[in-house]
Amino acid sequence: MLENYLPILVFIMLGLGLGVGLELVGFILGKNKPDDAKNSPFECGFDAFEDSRSKFDVRFYLVAILFIIFDLEIAFLFPWAVVFNELGWFGVTTMAVFLALLVVGFIYEWKKGALEWE
Repeated sequence: MLENYLPILVFIMLGLGLGVGLELVGFILGKNKPDDAKNSPFECGFDAFEDSRSKFDVRFYLVAILFIIFDLEIAFLFPWAVVFNELGWFGVTTMAVFLALLVVGFIYEWKKGALEWE
């Protein structure tokens, strides 16, 4: 029974060994010359001047919801299109209900003004 798990254990050990080994090689052979420019904040290009817990405009979240709506639509439409002939009317009505729900979400986004930027 344990011999069935030996390849998995070897794979895990090989992965861990390779990951740690490559990290050590990079640490040993890599150049380490920190200066003020390298140690400065790099995500936004300047020092933070406000509290990180400040409120965001709700439109950022609405754009994220909009992305999820269209992402889900594409993720479900491709497999549905591949087996369209095999599904029959059940598949057509199921996809119609799904798309109707997505249209409701899109209308909500539109009414909230997420598609309009100043």
